[in-house]
Amino acid sequence: MYSMEIIAAISVLRERLESEQSVAFVPTMGNLHEGHLALVRLAKEHAKCVVVSIFVNPLQFGPNDDLDKYPRTLADDCTKLRDAGADVVFTPSVSELFPVPQTVSIALPAISTQLCGAFRPGHFSGVATIVLKLLNIVQPKVAIFGKKDYQQLHVLRTLVEQLNLPVLIVAGETVRASDGLALSSRNGYLLPDESEQAIRLVNNLHQIKQSLLAGVYAYAELEAQARTDLEVHGWRVDYIMICAQKTLQTPLADEKSLVILAAAWLGKTRLIDNLEVTIQG
Repeated sequence: MYSMEIIAAISVLRERLESEQSVAFVPTMGNLHEGHLALVRLAKEHAKCVVVSIFVNPLQFGPNDDLDKYPRTLADDCTKLRDAGADVVFTPSVSELFPVPQTVSIALPAISTQLCGAFRPGHFSGVATIVLKLLNIVQPKVAIFGKKDYQQLHVLRTLVEQLNLPVLIVAGETVRASDGLALSSRNGYLLPDESEQAIRLVNNLHQIKQSLLAGVYAYAELEAQARTDLEVHGWRVDYIMICAQKTLQTPLADEKSLVILAAAWLGKTRLIDNLEVTIQG
């Protein structure tokens, strides 16, 4: 009979997983929505045992971020994970993962200071450090991350590749609401009138995508048009960039695999989104 286990101690988790031959891991910060649960279901396709961690990682929050305000909804999260078929939920405390101050951190390539990294100094180092700790604790064969956090996915793939970690990174597609808004824990911060406006971000990304598919490669102009549309409607834009999927840098002239990345503020809520584009021919 199926029974999901909730474990808070590293030693207990390691003992529980010792006999498992096939483990897939989904790290989260809780406050789960359908996007997270889709990653759990994807994990179940890759391993017999699915471990989900719930930990609000202080290393990735800057001094102006919302660490204290980040929603903690553990009971509700565990109910959702049980329904989604997770086998183990790892819920460590801060003192469990950081029994002493974390003085060792991950030095990342320059991409970690660009795009979102330019606006959130140290964020990706904090993400990479906690993910490396969790991968060492869980030791999965597969780890699942969503494409919605596209730059994070890129950074973690680089981490796994360059440090020769014995884990396969699998990317889950972005899950969207019926109107196209990417699901995010931060959507809950939107005021009612802002929720109606939030779709404007991805609509602009779709307009850029259609232009690219039509052969319009004036990247700077396309980015500027989208920025202007958002700003006219009261948004504060951090960036809108057309990048190469493999490098997240400005595409080369013959680049076929592109991604449009954006981050912008609607009121007090920072939203991120992206769309992949494959140029034919």
